[in-house]
Formats: sequence, C-alpha cells, structure tokens
Amino acid sequence: QVQLVESGGGLVQPGGSLRLSCVASRITFSMADMGWYRQAPGKQRELVARISSGRVNYADSVKDRFTISRDNAKNTVSLQMNSLKPEDTAVYYCNAYFLRINYWGQGTQVTVSS
Repeated sequence: QVQLVESGGGLVQPGGSLRLSCVASRITFSMADMGWYRQAPGKQRELVARISSGRVNYADSVKDRFTISRDNAKNTVSLQMNSLKPEDTAVYYCNAYFLRINYWGQGTQVTVSS
C-alpha cells in the first residue's frame, strides 16, 4: 500500500518560513503527479501546489511565496513556504496521483500566529 509521510509543520510568526517534506513509499514515484493541499477549520480542502513531469502549478493565494519541488531519487516532494500569513494556517496534506488513484498523507499542522 502506498504510504505518504509528511513532516515539517509547526508554529511560525507572520512573515516567517517553513519547509514541508513528504516521503513516498511503495509507489513508482517518478511517474506520480505530486501535490500539496490544505484544509483550514470549517473550509474545504484546497489545492496549494502540484508538480508533475515538466509542469508546476500553484493556487493564486500562494504564488510568489511558495515553491514546490521534487527529488525522484529520494521519493520526496517538498513545499518551501515563505512570507507566511495567518490565512495560511491549515492542515497540509501530501497527495500522490498514480494510476488514476489519489493517495493522501496523514497531514501536518501549520499555524501562522504571533
């Protein structure tokens, strides 16, 4: 069974930075579309960023602040988050789309507060 394990969440002040990482196992990682989603309390889960072969896309709310990257040799996808805002507070989920199936990590909490 595919496993996605996130790390790197935590509490940060507005304007600060965090880096999330997700390690995937039991998957042909190089063939998977990888992404990060987030869900704030009382809101629906939303796309933050996705990366596939040769293509990257971001939610408008995070463009120019967040950067997604992947290392196929380490089965890892990362999300560098800069200039964090209180509205970025949410549980962040790693996602893999592989062979028409969506897989999810357990989520990691990001809290932006002074």
